[in-house]
Order: sequence, then C-alpha cells, then structure tokens
Amino acid sequence: MQSQTFLSPVLHLLRRVAAVALVGAACVGQALAQNGIDPQQPADAFVKAVGERALDAMKADNAVRSGDPAAITEVVNTYILPYVNLEKTTRLAAGRHWRQATPDQQRRLVEAFKGTLIRTYSTAFRQVTPHSTLVILPYRGAADATDTVVKSSLTKERGGAPVSIDYRLEKTADGWKIYDLNVENIWLIQNYRNQFNQEINAGGIDGLIKALNRNA
Repeated sequence: MQSQTFLSPVLHLLRRVAAVALVGAACVGQALAQNGIDPQQPADAFVKAVGERALDAMKADNAVRSGDPAAITEVVNTYILPYVNLEKTTRLAAGRHWRQATPDQQRRLVEAFKGTLIRTYSTAFRQVTPHSTLVILPYRGAADATDTVVKSSLTKERGGAPVSIDYRLEKTADGWKIYDLNVENIWLIQNYRNQFNQEINAGGIDGLIKALNRNA
C-alpha cells in the first residue's frame, strides 16, 4: 500500500488544519514543568494551553513552517508528546490484533506510528500562518469526568472558514492525556483502525510496521 493511500483521508484533513493535531506518546515529567502546563486543570483549559503553546512555537519557527523534519520533530517532542498517550492510540487503532503482538512488536508499532504521524505533520505545518488561531468551544463535560471530549475550531487566516477539531482525553494519575482526535467528523483511531486491519490481515503485525515505515 502506498503512503498517500495509507494516510488518506487523515493526511488531507491534517494539511487543512495545519498545526495542532495532537498525537504522540510520552509521559508527563520534566517537559511539563518546562512548558508550564498543568495536566490537572480542567480538560478544556488543558487543551487550550497545550494547543496554544504548540501553535505559538510553530508560528515562531520558520524551519517548522517550511517542513524541516528535524525542527518538526523537536516541536513534537517538546510541545506535543508529553501530553498524549500514543500507546493507547496505537492499541485502540490495532484493536484485537494488539493482544496478538509481542511486546517488541507493540513497541515497534508505536514507534512506526509516531513516525508516520510526524511525516504527515511535515506537510501540515507548512500551512501555519501568523494569523492561525485556536478557539475552544463551550465545554459541556462533567466536572468529575475521567474520559471526555473537548471541542475546538482552528482558523488559518483572518476571515477564513474554521475547521472543527475535537480532542478525546482520559484522566490518569498524572492528569489529562489526549489519545484521539476528530477532524471534521473523522476520528483518527477509527480511520487508522480500518487501515491497520487491512495491513495486518495481509502481512501480520510486521507487515503493518513495514507499511508505516515504508517512506521513513
């Protein structure tokens, strides 16, 4: 399966939203303290803080907006990965096949998925402009929710049509973590689950990992 086919329609949508699709994997820790974002705050405030911090970093870095892979990786590692549970994202996308994978295959699958998403962002980040703005919509989740959705809209240009982006989060011992993303009514996990399933049925877990790494 070719990379362009494998990533559609998520690649097309991420090119439009440009910057703050938050997918990655890491634990909370030193990066959280450095960025000054409290994962224990209300879910909508947390998403707003993470999204605006990442967007500001991209606006300020010409190398990111030109699609430089090293610069993009640095921004992702610093401003995105600490707040997202990519292992859960990958596990849910793989579905029942995750349990059939060895620990080593699971680790390699998470890393391959991370690489695929970063390569997707290399194109998306070129569309960040000084006028890109993120607006968090009124939050309707329960105060004691442990799994919730925060809705937002992203505008690239003044007067431009906003793109709807929803973030699904879980409350962990370390605070909120984002693990799924809905861009204009397409949930990332559901989209990749269908494509993961096709690759695994054709070539097993290793076949999926190869497909994700094909254009690394």
